[in-house]
Amino acid sequence: MDQSQKLVRKFKEILGSNNVYYQIPSSEKMNYPAIKFSRNNIKTISANNKPYLNITRYTVTLMDRDPDSVFISAILELSGCKHDRHYVVNGLHHDTFTITLQGGSK
Repeated sequence: MDQSQKLVRKFKEILGSNNVYYQIPSSEKMNYPAIKFSRNNIKTISANNKPYLNITRYTVTLMDRDPDSVFISAILELSGCKHDRHYVVNGLHHDTFTITLQGGSK
């Protein structure tokens, strides 16, 4: 199972719902609270001129009507996670995080 599918599973567990969206298509309607995320960077570390380690960074956005969402702390407990910022759009609170995951190269 690839990293994005593992994150989908973990985020569904945190929310207790299926409101998790990865690379969401524009035609899909979102339900809240929700988590959307996308890959924003892959850094490859080489050894002996061969790929040795991939470091993948994801941008994660929690959207909730509650400014003090209980899901914030659960997301922050994930390995490699840091909070980036908070903002409000149309009364919906957005908290963005960066999650950095390491994986071996094939």
